[in-house]
This record gives sequence, C-alpha cells and structure tokens, in this order.
Amino acid sequence: MKISEPRARNILVLDDDDIVLLAMKETLERESFQVSAFTNPHDALRALSENRFSVIISDHRMPEMTGLEFLDRCKEIQPNASRILITGVLTLNTVVEAVNRGEIFRFLAKPWIREELIATVENAVQRYSLVEANEKLQADTLDLNEKLVATNASLEEKIRQLQEQTQMLDEANHALEKNFRHSLEICFRLIEAFHPILGQQTKSVVAICAEVAKSPLLEPKDQEVLRVASWLYNLGRIGLPRDLVSRNLQDPQSITETEQTLLRHYPVYGQTLANFVENLDEVGLAIRYHRERFDGQGFPDQLSRESIPVPARHLAVAVGFVECNLPRDEALEFIIRESGRAYHPEAVRLFMKSSNLTNLPKKVREITLAELEPGMVLAKGIYSPSGLLLIPEEKRLTGGIIGKIKEHDFANPITQRLMVFR
Repeated sequence: MKISEPRARNILVLDDDDIVLLAMKETLERESFQVSAFTNPHDALRALSENRFSVIISDHRMPEMTGLEFLDRCKEIQPNASRILITGVLTLNTVVEAVNRGEIFRFLAKPWIREELIATVENAVQRYSLVEANEKLQADTLDLNEKLVATNASLEEKIRQLQEQTQMLDEANHALEKNFRHSLEICFRLIEAFHPILGQQTKSVVAICAEVAKSPLLEPKDQEVLRVASWLYNLGRIGLPRDLVSRNLQDPQSITETEQTLLRHYPVYGQTLANFVENLDEVGLAIRYHRERFDGQGFPDQLSRESIPVPARHLAVAVGFVECNLPRDEALEFIIRESGRAYHPEAVRLFMKSSNLTNLPKKVREITLAELEPGMVLAKGIYSPSGLLLIPEEKRLTGGIIGKIKEHDFANPITQRLMVFR
C-alpha cells in the first residue's frame, strides 16, 4: 500500500493504558500536533505502513510486544522517524538494548512531565525534519552528480567529435589550399606557355608583391588578394592574339590605335576569368584596376586616387616596375617620378620600403606616411610636388606636424620618399 506524504507534526503514540494514551494525546494536540493513538502494536504497525510520521512514541512494557521490539519494527518501516521510548523502569540494560536495536532518539520516564514531553517531541520533530532535508539533499546531490557525470561524458564526446571535425576541416582546408596553389601554378604555366616573356614578368611581379604583402600596414585580406592577383593579372592577355602581345612587348610604338584599344581590355578579360573561381571577386577587382592611374588617366574605368582598391594600387607599382623594361636604377627613378601621377604615393613608398631595392645609410630608414610618429626626426626635408619646403631636414615631428602633413597629402599628394633617422 502506498504511504501518504509526510507531515512534520504527525505523531504516532502507542500505549496499552487507555488513560495514559488519552492524556498524552490531549497534551500533544493542544500543541498543534496531529496525533494517531493506538493501544495495539499491530494496529500501530499497520498505520505506519499507510502513513508517514515524524515521531513515534511507545510505552516499553506491553503484553504483546515490548516497546523496544515495536520501535525496532518501526525502524524498518520508517527509518527517518524519531523514536521515543517511555518506561517506568530505566535500567542500563534497557538503554544499551535500545541503542543497539532501535536507535532511540530519547527516553521519557513515567510519570512524564508535560513540559519535558512537549520539549522532547519538539526536538524529535526538528531532528526528523533535519534528517529528511539531509536525505533529500543527498538524493538531489547524487542525482546532480549523476547528471553531471552524464553531461561531462556527453560533453567529452562532443569535444571529441568537434576535434575530429576540426581535424577533418583542417585537412580539407589544407587540401583546398594545396589545390588552389596548384591551380595558380597551372595558370602561371598557361601564361608562360602562351608567351615566355609574360611568364618571366609574372614571376618577378609575384616576388615583389610577396614582399609587399608581408607589411603589417596592409590588412590580412588585402595581403592575400595582392598575392593571388599577382599570379593572375596577366591571365587576360591569353585571350589576345599572340602576335599582338609580342609586338606590344617588343615595340609598343608599332601598335595601332585599334590594337591599343583591344590591349586596354585585357584587365577586364582577366577579371572575368578570375571570377569563374568562387570567392575571387576581390582578386578580380584588383586585376581589373591594376592599370588605373592615381591621376585618373588609366584604364579601363578611369578610377583615381582612393577609389582604386588597395591591392590594385600595390599591384600597379610592381607591374610598372617590372614592365617598364629599364635597368634597375632607372626603373626606380621611373617609379618615383610617376608617384602621384601613375601610382599612389603611399603604394610607392611601401614598394620602396618593402622591396629593399635601394641602399640607405645605416642611420637612415625609409617609412610610409602611415608610419609617421611623434618624436621621429626627418633625415630629409619634405617638399610639396611644386618644390615648396613643407618640413625641413632634422625636424622632430609632433602630432600636430604629422596631422598637417597628412592634411596636405590629402589635398595635394606628397610624392617623395620619406626618410627618418633610426
């Protein structure tokens, strides 16, 4: 039979003396206890199997069953209940037997005193409540521990699966990157097979752009776009007549105006081919605009200044240096001379700084406009394009001076190289 839910103030009292039982029942009920009184131990045990009690009180000397025997049976049915033994003869043997058999909470001697009875029962109720709360806490803790163990096991499994997935993704990304690099190599071989000179020029541009792309002044995305675009910028020339490409490389003056118009479309062809590959849209833009000029006189869309994408600005400088077909020193002079006209001045400065193409005195280093910092000392005066001295040599820079330099550059670009003492 199902035992009903416990109530902390439910008390069971057993005594074979009706008068004593009634007196105890009335005394406890006045203190708001719910008392179930029995004179027969078997009836009391049946009640214990059907209802929960916080305190069980039993007389010791009874004809059918001693109080100790009864409480021992009670312990099996409701182990958390506080058990109180009432006896008129309290001997050492009774105490020892009670402790060994029934785990008695308290003893009460007959005749019992009202205040002592009430205090003892109150303490017994408190003890029961604590035992129940502790048992529930232990059960909850055990349940939480089991759930925690299960959760940890599930988490470990998910972590293991995630690690496996991460490893698989890394392997897949490595394979994709390897395949992509292989595809770039194939494109380069196509360019080289189409025209060996274009292959040589592409290889030189790739080397220069790889150095420029190492600069922390470029965003990581722009670095990667520049690297990839340097491999593919000549791809559009494959769609042109080979004879036209050869004559343009060897004798540009022999090209007719119609042929020149055709040549000016190769960056667009290159963009179209690059866009066949997913996620290469920005590479395609860098290829399309690498022939645009800072002054807006380039092709195919006559973009100028800041409207030219960053990777395209740097690719334009590398291509201009390689394709001008001049000795190194003259090529450097050509690039510097075209700074602010054909090429973005900051792109030229980063090209000169990154490529290590000139020897500078050990105490002097070349920097870009973006790297100017307060406290630096100019190793060379800064001039406007018209030759007006803006900042003299050996001038220590301040935040205000740097701000004015950048304002002037925005309005009238500073094209010269910037040198400071180390």
